[in-house]
Amino acid sequence: MSRKVMSKQELLDNREELIQQYKAVQKKSAKKPVLTKKERKILGLGKDEGKVEVKHIRISPFKVSQVCDTVRGKDVREAKAILTYTNRGAAPIVLKALESAEANAVNNNSLNPDALYVSEIYVSPGPVLKRWRAGGKGSASRINKRTCHLNVVVRERA
Repeated sequence: MSRKVMSKQELLDNREELIQQYKAVQKKSAKKPVLTKKERKILGLGKDEGKVEVKHIRISPFKVSQVCDTVRGKDVREAKAILTYTNRGAAPIVLKALESAEANAVNNNSLNPDALYVSEIYVSPGPVLKRWRAGGKGSASRINKRTCHLNVVVRERA
């Protein structure tokens, strides 16, 4: 099942309509097909944010999500201060991702670093490493070493 890739002229002619469609909140079942990178560039989508995705973090998603919940919706400076003094194993990883997202927003999209805030920060589970440990009476018990993926998006406050 392939979809028709729009030409540059078609994209520019229908620019306002397409941007409005893709910015609108929709049900999961009625989502539009994902735009290609070229189409997003022509329409100018994603120029108001800085993104970063960190994959295969060797910490449980539950532990990382607890740290993420503390900084969601906060200004970037305030979030950095919170993460610097948070006594959790995931805090340095989340801090590094946040700094990277801020750098992407400032350097790639020329956004004001003082007006940035954490608009989205979420964790999704990654692959599980399955290991075995000796149990009682010659048996073995399984150990799941969980990993996760971290996504951070910073935007400029209007």
